[in-house]
Amino acid sequence: MKLVNVLACIVLIGAAMSDDLRSQPSNFNGLNMNLGNLSRLSRSQTRSISPENFTGEKGKGGMAKQGTGVKAAKDLGQGWKISPSIRIEPETTFTLADIKGPGAVQHIWMTPTGNRRFSIIRIYWDGETEPSVEVPVGDFFASGWGQYEQLSSLAVCVNPGSAFNCYWEMPFRKSCKITLENIDETAMVLYYQIDYTLTQVPDDAGYFHAQFRRANPLPYKSDYVILDGVEGWGQYVGTYMAWGVHNDGWWGEGEIKFFLDGDEQFPTICGTGTEDYFCGSYNFENPETKQYQNFNTPYAGLAQVIKPDGVYRSQQRFGLYRWHIMDPIRFQKDLRVTMQALGWRSGGRYLPLQDDIASVAFWYQAEPHARFPKLPDKDYLEVR
Repeated sequence: MKLVNVLACIVLIGAAMSDDLRSQPSNFNGLNMNLGNLSRLSRSQTRSISPENFTGEKGKGGMAKQGTGVKAAKDLGQGWKISPSIRIEPETTFTLADIKGPGAVQHIWMTPTGNRRFSIIRIYWDGETEPSVEVPVGDFFASGWGQYEQLSSLAVCVNPGSAFNCYWEMPFRKSCKITLENIDETAMVLYYQIDYTLTQVPDDAGYFHAQFRRANPLPYKSDYVILDGVEGWGQYVGTYMAWGVHNDGWWGEGEIKFFLDGDEQFPTICGTGTEDYFCGSYNFENPETKQYQNFNTPYAGLAQVIKPDGVYRSQQRFGLYRWHIMDPIRFQKDLRVTMQALGWRSGGRYLPLQDDIASVAFWYQAEPHARFPKLPDKDYLEVR
């Protein structure tokens, strides 16, 4: 996608959002900043947590005397990048942030080492004991296959060489706790920064949620469940899928379905095909090269196409994202989201597929939320 088109989309977004904000009270609190209202002053306070300031406190950055950079800075001393990263030991959990609100997380950057399916990010709002976000770190940043692929979108960016960025707004009223668990048998190193604002939060601001699921293989003639069991009032805002194909031929004839507010056998919203839902068409095929065409846009993309190499990499794998930023799926009471996996068989008939599919669902809702299904164990999470 050309840079000028990306910038044009961002300017349009800012203009559209600024129209809504013109009706807001004059004591604008600093949430939902964009190009359309960036000039508006705010009494909000900007803070940032990193290994150089674990608490985010004002005037407390760069004070470390011990850390992963102490040897490199031995000739320079305090204030010279003493603590740029952390080491998380095997089978331990590190608290990345413990913030007192009200406020909102506005940006998360991190670059983890190790197996990205074995690093689990969890986020807890307002003293919750059950997380509102529980996802392997690679999948959370739309990178579920454990290898780098550049990705440019409004909500998530993956930049060289292994830089994960999240721009989902995450408001909280009392507290925000973010942890990273290393379930691997080896230690990992993590560089990270969590940028947030301390400000008043509107009464109608929902809490951010993200949930991981995987089916490998998907049972024959069954729909893949992206999300189920959601209860309450909210809006669905995004889908990431790591799709591994087990058959030859096209794999994306299936329909996405949104079951809203009591829908049972039939959904209120039904798509027309997998590539259609991810805002592509006709197999994501480049008509000139006759190959899959990667693409990144602000709202949707086929960011990753992993091809067989003729030896041990025997399956085709795909990474897809769809952000409902301009078209959130609103629900009042409950929500269920499914995706069919369909290919073609002889006679022009559909073939229900038994693929390896993992997903992350992103949504906002009023708390409390229903308890998440248990995260799969390490062996089931692993990508092979």
